[in-house]
Amino acid sequence: MFERYGFFVVRRARLLLIISAVAFAAAAVIGMGAFGKLQNGGFADPAAESARAQRLIEDNFGGVTNLVLLIRATEGTVDDPALAAAATKIATGLAGEPTVSDVVSYWQTRAPAMRSTDGRDALITAHVMGDDTTIVANTEKLLDAYGTDGPGYTVHAAGNAAVNVDVRTEVGTSLALAEGIAVPLTMLLLIVAFRSAIAALLPLAIGGLAIIGTFALLYVLGSVTHVSIFAINLTTAMGLGLAIDYALLLVSRFREQLTADPGDVTGAVVRTVTTAGRTIVFSAAAVAAALAALLVFPMFFLRSFAYAGVGVVIISAVAALVVVPALLTVLGPRVNKGRLPWARRDPGPSSRLWGRLAAAVMRRPALAGLPVLAALLVAASPLLGVTFGSPDEGALPPGSGSRVVAETLRESFPGNGNTLDVVTTGPVAEAAWAQYATALSRLPGVTGVQTASATFADGGAGPAAPGAANLASAAGQRLRVLTSFAPQSDAAQDLVRDVRALPGPAGASQLVGGPDAQLVDSKAGIGGRLPWALGLIVATTFVLLFLFTGSVVQPLRALVLGGLSMSATLGVMTWIFQDGHLASLLGFTPRPMDTSMTVLLFCIAFGLSMDYELFLTSRIKELHDQGAPTETAVSEGLARTGRIVTTAAGLLAVSFFAFGTSSVSFLQLFGLGTGLAILLDATVIRGVLVPATMRLLGRTAWWAPRPLRRVYQRVAISEA
Repeated sequence: MFERYGFFVVRRARLLLIISAVAFAAAAVIGMGAFGKLQNGGFADPAAESARAQRLIEDNFGGVTNLVLLIRATEGTVDDPALAAAATKIATGLAGEPTVSDVVSYWQTRAPAMRSTDGRDALITAHVMGDDTTIVANTEKLLDAYGTDGPGYTVHAAGNAAVNVDVRTEVGTSLALAEGIAVPLTMLLLIVAFRSAIAALLPLAIGGLAIIGTFALLYVLGSVTHVSIFAINLTTAMGLGLAIDYALLLVSRFREQLTADPGDVTGAVVRTVTTAGRTIVFSAAAVAAALAALLVFPMFFLRSFAYAGVGVVIISAVAALVVVPALLTVLGPRVNKGRLPWARRDPGPSSRLWGRLAAAVMRRPALAGLPVLAALLVAASPLLGVTFGSPDEGALPPGSGSRVVAETLRESFPGNGNTLDVVTTGPVAEAAWAQYATALSRLPGVTGVQTASATFADGGAGPAAPGAANLASAAGQRLRVLTSFAPQSDAAQDLVRDVRALPGPAGASQLVGGPDAQLVDSKAGIGGRLPWALGLIVATTFVLLFLFTGSVVQPLRALVLGGLSMSATLGVMTWIFQDGHLASLLGFTPRPMDTSMTVLLFCIAFGLSMDYELFLTSRIKELHDQGAPTETAVSEGLARTGRIVTTAAGLLAVSFFAFGTSSVSFLQLFGLGTGLAILLDATVIRGVLVPATMRLLGRTAWWAPRPLRRVYQRVAISEA
């Protein structure tokens, strides 16, 4: 199959290059509109109780407060007449905006909870309407109009809307810096890795095709479903990274074949496609399968990375298998043009260092493997105490505006603590509502329950809070549950469960929302579907590796070692970002592991680990099929792929490590974690544990039951 395709590419090389150029131009035209189709947010399960509660609040109660303006007196207090007049003008202007509802001002209500304890700060709260994307755009316009300082006062913004604006700004700046570091460094390393300018341009061509092609795909998908704007960054990093992987594999094999027979370009291309091309097909399928597992989750943030990831993997593989062999056919020996002055001598297809390492490990597999295994288990041990959270202002750097205001609200506004929202799906009798609010006020950690007609605390009723009239509507009732528990804490999440377990008022059902309820629902949505995602990854990886090797032992070995590598990586990330080690160096505040980003990191890093697994296993199997003993096949296979795998991994890791320069902690977590997983897998796993396990398994490594062996012989995609 691959041999026939290789001959086809040789015969139609120039035609394929022309078609590829036309496809690139068409994709570029379509892909230019992708940025306008992508959206912010997507971290919540739209079917969860908290999401349904938020929709009811937006439809019937003016929306959840998501914008807070803190007005600070530079002299005197917030009660000074001049400042009061200016603040009232700001509140009146906000109330007149078509994208704003539920504006409440201290100068309107004189509510003590909206004035700081020292009298220098006071609040204006509002709800900015729209979906996650339009809220950000609307908030930016509002802050431009009402967020500027004036005589005797300053204006600072907080709330989810302002946090999202700050996050987008910080992420944009961080990504520009990361790409500014990664792209030039990657280009330099490409020239060093390929040892010639011409060969180094090949992965850039494939990467460009993959990235632009996926942009066009995202435009189409963004027109019919929700796609996160962060998918763009995965597309760029993985498009270039996989292009490097595939181009390096193809060019290295082509050079090896051409060295063996310098005059036979056709034979070199055909053999390259037959061997490396088969590896790329299985590798792309393995990476795509790991990313496709993200489709089982209900949050479109995660699903977006499945769309973008699977798209960029497939397009990268197709581009590599079409463009690179065609270019190699046209270039022939000229692929080595522009060699670096110190790279005139071809180092040959094998690396003595990796070959000797494999041989040394296999002489004493237990002695070599056990210390590495122990180190990986120690690295994974912080996972025993892992906790998970959702993105909030804590992910921003300490000096960010919305984070500073949020900290001020917690410290100087005792009445503005953490809250839950409870809404009913229909009107409730006053007596039943009061009885329900009284029961809620007695729950541990609840400091007050606000309804439209009263405020309840410790089972007693008091006057209604200022501005509470909008907590009632013809469609139902709403109340605010005030709690002393810190946001996203275990106690706050337990309170959500306690409120949901409490019988509601007679005659209506209730929904519980708010940030802590969203976190509980997000963890449940991800946790409930995580076994399905893991099962999908395990099943597809097992099937692909079985079809690739004809063994049922090899897939199990790869899954165990891949799981061990990922556990160690996530353990190190927990030690850093949750436990706070290196916090001062990286400039973040320790917080729970981001739930969505941790799942994303696992799926991407595991998929890429299978990429390198197949690079190595393909060469080992090729030698084994030629009659070499397992030990010889492993040592020679690692000798011939070790340099390729570590070079490709190092180049790809640069793209992800560049995210470590970000000022947003969840981007740092993603970048450093993915980069570490890639390097760990390409060095420790492939260099030590694979040879050790293969030596211990011996001939068993290639075993399969006879019925499955027959299946393999009938359906497997072989090299020839």
